[in-house]
Amino acid sequence: MAQVRITTPLTDEVVEKLTIGQQVLISGKIYTARDAAHKKLVDLLKEGKPLPIDIEGQIVYYVGPSPAKPGQVIGSAGPTTSGRMDAYAPTLMGEGLKGMIGKGSRTKEVIEAMQKYKAVYFAAVGGAAALIAKKITSSKVIAYPELGPEAIHELIVEDLPVIVVNDIYGRDLYQEGIKNYAIND
Repeated sequence: MAQVRITTPLTDEVVEKLTIGQQVLISGKIYTARDAAHKKLVDLLKEGKPLPIDIEGQIVYYVGPSPAKPGQVIGSAGPTTSGRMDAYAPTLMGEGLKGMIGKGSRTKEVIEAMQKYKAVYFAAVGGAAALIAKKITSSKVIAYPELGPEAIHELIVEDLPVIVVNDIYGRDLYQEGIKNYAIND
């Protein structure tokens, strides 16, 4: 399977072409958010208030980057466990979110929301935080600075390497992997 390059913001047409197992290089603007920021975003939506970021067509990276060392754009930026965002992800997809980057499996409800709203879930390689950080060319806090590393950052990335784990067709790379290597008794 050939490597695919995509640029944010994502459209339905781009997302429809992504399938599980594909290696993808992402360029453009993406946002960071972890569970505390997700809760704040969903609370705003419940109150009928606007979000501090425009998530239409965007990708959210589940990361709390470490502080940048002198001369660096950002510190280590490895993915965090996605399950902590599962309670909030369907609501944000309903508002136009098209992609999420993290590590670990997603719930049935999140996978169903990806089908409904045409969104994908990408895995970034855990343990490669310093290497991932080299693909980030700009970072600035744009919402919730009081959350420290969990503030929402706007990142500009160039060829950020990820793998499609869940596509809009309901497929799950982790489940397919288990099936492919299962031993039948």
